[in-house]
Amino acid sequence: MKARPYHHGDLRAALLTLAEDTLRARGPAELSLRELAREAGVSPAAPSRHFKTKQALLDALALEGFQRLTAMMDSGLERAGTTFGARLTALARAYLGFAAANGALLDLMYGRKHEPDASEELVTAMHRLKDLATDLIADGQRRGEVREGPLDLLSLPLFVALQGLTQLALSGGFPADQVEAGVDETIAFILRGYAP
Repeated sequence: MKARPYHHGDLRAALLTLAEDTLRARGPAELSLRELAREAGVSPAAPSRHFKTKQALLDALALEGFQRLTAMMDSGLERAGTTFGARLTALARAYLGFAAANGALLDLMYGRKHEPDASEELVTAMHRLKDLATDLIADGQRRGEVREGPLDLLSLPLFVALQGLTQLALSGGFPADQVEAGVDETIAFILRGYAP
């Protein structure tokens, strides 16, 4: 069989989109560079110009996920008011909104978090996301809206609450209206805990 010529305009972006669709529908184990090439309409060797291995593709997908999530959270913070409460609410809602729409991608993102072979770029993207929360808390401290204390300790309850609520929402064990009410209650609980 004659290989098809490389003819795709932006193959890298197309492969990432197709990979995310597969991830969402069938999980990471079902991802195959050969299958993605077939779906993109290119030769089986064409994806190797962008991703040498399946793991390289998964890492690029995780990195893109962190970049999109960070951009959503940045955007939410830009539109929020100036108070700590308004900014925390915007940050939490952006995170939970991303998680609700991208559960499989979020799992992939956090699955690579502690791997020893995670790329420096991926580690930097993870830290950037964490920095959004710690910067928010530090700003709240400067304004007198958040009690004093080490940022790494004060940020932990926020991460735990958001991740826990995300898992409850994604598990499907709670109705959507209960999860929505839980978001408001969780934010109110966190705000009380941060109060001076």
